[in-house]
Amino acid sequence: MFENLSDRLDSVFKKLKGHGTLNEKNIEEGLKQIRMALLEADVNYKVAKSVISDIKQRALGQEVMQSLTPGQQVIKIVNDEFTRMMGSEHQDLNLNENALSSIMLIGLQGSGKTTTAGKLGRYLRKQGKKPFLVPVDVYRPAAIDQLKKLGKQLDIPVFASTTEMKPLKICQDAQLAARELGCDTLLIDTAGRLHLDEELMAELKSIKKGINPTEILLVADAMTGQDAVNIAASFDKALDLDGVVLTKMDGDARGGAALSIKAVTGKPLKFIGVGEKADALEAFHPDRMASRILGMGDTLSFIEKAQDAVDEKEAKALEKKLRKNSFTLEDFRNQMKSVRKMGSIKDLIGMLPGVNKKQLKGINISDREFNKIEAIINSMTPGERHVYTIIKGSRKKRIAKGSGTKVQDVNKLLKSYAQSMKMIKKFNKGGMKSMKSMLPF
Repeated sequence: MFENLSDRLDSVFKKLKGHGTLNEKNIEEGLKQIRMALLEADVNYKVAKSVISDIKQRALGQEVMQSLTPGQQVIKIVNDEFTRMMGSEHQDLNLNENALSSIMLIGLQGSGKTTTAGKLGRYLRKQGKKPFLVPVDVYRPAAIDQLKKLGKQLDIPVFASTTEMKPLKICQDAQLAARELGCDTLLIDTAGRLHLDEELMAELKSIKKGINPTEILLVADAMTGQDAVNIAASFDKALDLDGVVLTKMDGDARGGAALSIKAVTGKPLKFIGVGEKADALEAFHPDRMASRILGMGDTLSFIEKAQDAVDEKEAKALEKKLRKNSFTLEDFRNQMKSVRKMGSIKDLIGMLPGVNKKQLKGINISDREFNKIEAIINSMTPGERHVYTIIKGSRKKRIAKGSGTKVQDVNKLLKSYAQSMKMIKKFNKGGMKSMKSMLPF
């Protein structure tokens, strides 16, 4: 996501940083290029015009003109204004502390409401809540079945609604059922249409009036660009939204909807969907997203993903093993599984500060590579995983055959592991001194 915009901005900033000093002409030319980049990213025209005006006002002031690093100061201003454009700070769900909360998920058909309901259920459970999934799309039996299937996979209870029931009655009955089950948050998956129509709006207004939901979230498809922003404005006018969830952000290289939605509707973008899996939902942080767009990385999100994927006890046990130089191939396999839980390696690397976006284009670490490494380690005996030095010619052939790989693949893995162990041993022996000797500067 934002790949094209990031590339364009990187090019603009390189030119600006190339000037020892900046004058009004340099800045005007740079801002013209930034404005074009925003429009190409499908950012709303009025939003792009407004943010460029704000950047220009600050960029032509003393904080840039009198700076020793004017190019860097312009980047900082762009970062600040992009953050403000997207809402300044993350706005979480505003749920009741000691009473039942209800979250209405609304949106057009195909926007990803049902999948988002499951993802939000998982998210809320990690926050200590007890979610209850409520299928209200009585016009599409498949939607009800899909939510029931998701609930079973995630071990989250689902209200037993049927196509014979009325949507409002389902919600009211679900409130009673949730209290009996000890659940505290209803996730209501409402019906959608291919287009906005009066019948849909009337039904949603009826549900809103009948249950007084704690939050109304619009689920919109990011890949529809400015259509998603226009849809958000229409739903907001009719129902007064509390926030927006943009799905399919991983497939949207432009990202105009994410950049425009808060500025156009005044309502915050609360979550983004970044994949099909249940854990592929991220809380939206405007400051972190601005940093990612401008190539500054997103260390906080990286840390949160790591904390979510790695068990604290396992992390402490791993630390002890590393200190004692007893990190085995079995441990390596287990840690690899933890890393895979965090998401795409390419996306994770992209969160780190100073990573060149163009370099990432050449990186293609697929699940196939991870599967190959895991298969090789799984084909080893327990003894081989703990003492890799016993793996000689005949053992390598057996492992390669058992894992469906080549002896060269086994050699490559063992060589990488041996080099890693040497580095760990050197660090444990010399501490910071040895670490400095390993650095290339």
